[in-house]
Amino acid sequence: MAIYFFNEDIDFTLNDEATTTNWIKDILYDESRVEENINYVFCSDEYLHQLNKEYLDHDTFTDIITFDNSEPESNIEADIFISIERVKENATQLNKPFEEELHRVMIHGLLHILGYSDKSESEKRIMREKEDACLSLR
Repeated sequence: MAIYFFNEDIDFTLNDEATTTNWIKDILYDESRVEENINYVFCSDEYLHQLNKEYLDHDTFTDIITFDNSEPESNIEADIFISIERVKENATQLNKPFEEELHRVMIHGLLHILGYSDKSESEKRIMREKEDACLSLR
């Protein structure tokens, strides 16, 4: 039972993995959930674009794709793919520090796995509030 960080087709190292892992575990605890196995995979735009086309039939670029592999309701097992290129571009456009945007995207994927959605305007507002609350725990 752990949280892992990998990179695929890019050279990227997450700063302070231990602090980030503890932060994610605290959020799961607050949500009364336990991690079974969560894999964060940092990759390029092209890699994520290919996953998006292959598995979701979407021919678009995105910053994150989550795959929920959980079976029991209380344990979380997931693969969360994040495009570092897209996160950097979003951070620049939003005038935010890269790490802040990266953490927002990381937690966004986890919130999807926890059952939060962002399809409607009200769901988007709730998701953003939850992201902000999670970021404040860092």
